[in-house]
Amino acid sequence: MANTLTKQEILKEIVKAGKDPVYFTINFCRISHPQKGLIPFRAYDYQEDLLRDFNDYRFNIILKARQLGISTITAAYVAWLMLFHRDKNILVVATKLQTATNLVKKVKAIIKNLPDWMRISDIEIDNRTSFELKNGSQIKGSSTAGDAGRSEALSLLVVDEAAHVEKLADLWTALYPTLSTGGRCIALSTPNGVGNWFHQNCVEAEAGTNDFYMTTLLWDVHPDRDKKWFDKETKNMSKRQIAQELECNFNVSGETVIHPDDIQWYLDRIKTPEHRTGFDRNYWIWKRYNPEKPYLISADVARGDGKDSSAYHIFELETMEVVAEYVGKPTPDDFADILYNVAAEYGDPMLVIENNNIGFAVLKKLLDKGYPNIYHTTKGDHQYIDPITAQWHSNAIPGFTTSSKTRPLIVAKMEEFMRNKLIKINSNRLLSEMKTFIWQSGRPQAMRSYNDDLVMSFAIGCWVRDTVIVESQKSIEYSKQMMASITTSETNISTTIPGMQGHKRTNENQRTTEAENFNEQYIGLIKG
Repeated sequence: MANTLTKQEILKEIVKAGKDPVYFTINFCRISHPQKGLIPFRAYDYQEDLLRDFNDYRFNIILKARQLGISTITAAYVAWLMLFHRDKNILVVATKLQTATNLVKKVKAIIKNLPDWMRISDIEIDNRTSFELKNGSQIKGSSTAGDAGRSEALSLLVVDEAAHVEKLADLWTALYPTLSTGGRCIALSTPNGVGNWFHQNCVEAEAGTNDFYMTTLLWDVHPDRDKKWFDKETKNMSKRQIAQELECNFNVSGETVIHPDDIQWYLDRIKTPEHRTGFDRNYWIWKRYNPEKPYLISADVARGDGKDSSAYHIFELETMEVVAEYVGKPTPDDFADILYNVAAEYGDPMLVIENNNIGFAVLKKLLDKGYPNIYHTTKGDHQYIDPITAQWHSNAIPGFTTSSKTRPLIVAKMEEFMRNKLIKINSNRLLSEMKTFIWQSGRPQAMRSYNDDLVMSFAIGCWVRDTVIVESQKSIEYSKQMMASITTSETNISTTIPGMQGHKRTNENQRTTEAENFNEQYIGLIKG
């Protein structure tokens, strides 16, 4: 091309390329093809759009399917930035140093394979993980070490496969100040579950609450891919792999305790609360108290001065619908008052409060206030004991103890309820926590920087409903049958001594009264 251009035309081309990264890429860049060797870079429409976005927006975040050439188009933009701008400092960060270095190599190859007359600044310093041009622009690849780029003022930060970079939130905290003088950022990745830095910033970008401009590129954005290609490509892939590598689905790609399909099923059926009330408007009500219905309240307690929140759920036991919910940061004393008042609204049902740490303070205040229906267990075996018996039982403790033994049980019960669609959930707040409630080293817990307060309150309610309440109902039926049998046998088979009929009637009346009292105690556990 140089042989057919005059110096003036060459200068014109250089100026035109320097103003437009798209023109530079599609006219002068060449890339290595595995079969065809060195070929012109014929960018697809979505790649050209990205080049414009890189130039128009300071912060770009790209949620992508695999093998779309996003790293290559990023390398072309970096080559343009270095070549046509002086003293640009670019840092490439990835999970592994080799991954970061591969992108640096792509940039170097693009510059080396430009027409001689377009290469207006040659490589002056060339190392394995970095190189520098004569115009002062430089690029370096780095692993995710905490000191990567900490002391350097960056013109551009590229984070490759950002969702897979461990502790990227900490790294971003260290690197963000280096961009404060006008530096840019390009973060690109396939999804890797929810809760990580990449997912969080994608969600915020979609909501318009951060500085990132988001682009989502599914597998079918590539013009050479169709249904036939997809079927062939996914033949030996799991559902999770397909979601992560091709469909850009955050939820299915993660290791959540509750299956993403089940979460979505409930999300499709959530309802807006009829009332949002309370001192902080965090008490959401879907159904008011119905005196004909039995209820259960379960609660998880936090200090009220940290990141965790206190939460409670109100279950309508017959339909297993969550009819009300609260999450907030009241003090333990205030939370006890809140629970006492809301329990009164719903007929004083059984109140199950987690008793770990600060939960004891809440329980003690409720006991001091004389709340009649607090869940108790026996020490050691965590077996339920009714509130009346608990008053005379030295081994009884108020509240539910979440331990290494009980936590897996309540979480498993919650998962069973949701998987089998045995419970009705109206709250998007609860389901949002479900998305970041994962298996971590074999333990179910919230992802880092996320909370599980609503999840744990909900799980405790599921467990108590399906164990204590159901067993209590069975006990009531057994007691009724037993007492009926005793009364019938004494009525039909007379073993009284003549002259003692009045004494016998007294005993019958006493036994009947005892049976009624026995039943009332257990019915009270359910209906309050």
